[in-house]
Amino acid sequence: MSEITFVYQITLCYRCFKFPRGNRKVLAMALKIRKNRAGALPPTCPVGECMQLLGGAWTPNVIWCLSGGARRFSELRIDIPAITAKVLSARLKDLEAKGVIDRTIVPTTPPTVEYSLTALGSELVPAINAIVAIGHKLKQRRMSDDTAQLT
Repeated sequence: MSEITFVYQITLCYRCFKFPRGNRKVLAMALKIRKNRAGALPPTCPVGECMQLLGGAWTPNVIWCLSGGARRFSELRIDIPAITAKVLSARLKDLEAKGVIDRTIVPTTPPTVEYSLTALGSELVPAINAIVAIGHKLKQRRMSDDTAQLT
């Protein structure tokens, strides 16, 4: 004897959801879609373009450390102790390919490599400074909320 299964179909926000018939209750409720009041994004979103540069793990930290001047790989490892050599190497190669940093081979014995910010990399520093300022405000707010809960 074959089993027959009934399915309820519900359309919610232009998506179709199927719920099997039985003991499960349908908890979805159609909500009215509100109009977006923000301005329309340009076809190529500038925020997305910037976040592609800053989006990688440890990328803002690397740019921050290079904002003070040229640094060698080992100096960056000391500046950012939690980062592994593999990840730092990957970030530096990625940022160099994107044109954010310059890699300069210094002709010494043994040869050394220095990394520094390009003009594009220098333009990202104020954005990172703004993020740092907001981070300080959020940290102060959280600390004041924590002390208020203790009293």
